[in-house]
Amino acid sequence: MIAVIQRCSRGKVTVANNNIGEIGPGLVIFLGVKKGDSETDADLLVQKIVHLRIFNDKDQKMNHSLKDINGAALVISQFTLCGNTKKGRRPSFLNAAAPEKGKELYQYFIDKIEEASIIVESGEFGAMMNVELVNDGPVTFVLDSNKL
Repeated sequence: MIAVIQRCSRGKVTVANNNIGEIGPGLVIFLGVKKGDSETDADLLVQKIVHLRIFNDKDQKMNHSLKDINGAALVISQFTLCGNTKKGRRPSFLNAAAPEKGKELYQYFIDKIEEASIIVESGEFGAMMNVELVNDGPVTFVLDSNKL
């Protein structure tokens, strides 16, 4: 499971010009579910993300976590994170989980973040979405559950 997390001052997702999720300070999380991923992968990522100290303290040092600042999360499904661009010019998405499994683990991931007492908004799995965010910093990290 791959997550691209971006610290934001605000984020918003729309589908067909309808606002379906919006947050203030926190994280926009783009989540890609790969073949072979499981709830264990989601659990590892959730624990890392909610406790990762990437928010500034009063001295502008990254000493606070999403939980510490009472920040929110905007979770967006993004199967293209599982794409392979090594060969040719067209990405291969053979490494992405089947849609049913991807949706199941995407929802599981969201549920686990909510269980960590984080306010969560989300996109619509499989939909064409427009995502807006103001990246605070900018601060961006790529997390892979296979490397945690």
